[in-house]
Amino acid sequence: MPTRVAEAEWRGNLREGNGTMKFDAWEGPYSFVSRFEQGEGTNPEELIAAAHAGCFSMAFADDLANAGYKPVSVRTTARVTVEKVGGGFTITKSALSTEAEVPDISQKAFVELANGAKAGCPVSRALAGVEITLEARLV
Repeated sequence: MPTRVAEAEWRGNLREGNGTMKFDAWEGPYSFVSRFEQGEGTNPEELIAAAHAGCFSMAFADDLANAGYKPVSVRTTARVTVEKVGGGFTITKSALSTEAEVPDISQKAFVELANGAKAGCPVSRALAGVEITLEARLV
């Protein structure tokens, strides 16, 4: 498996500084405001949310196919929460919400496979110290 690479540069102090993050297909700005308030640009937690949503969707689609189902689509949103804990900030939760179109699957099998993907996707495993919740809806 390849090693994935991303870069970040921060200029200035925490509150007034700014930076850029980039990887092969994307480059964008981030700042204190985009991370801890509401402002233009991205932030590390948003990128973790994107990674978690993408990883879960792929893992769920694979688990469904391996169980003999033919998923039409899996759409997932991840909401990553960062909170002040003790003297610093901590990612405390990743809430996954998915809806999938999967013909000929029972609700029970759907939920079991969704929970398996939640536990088994590599990003969930990397976030093992974080509360991960899942709402799964069959459409």
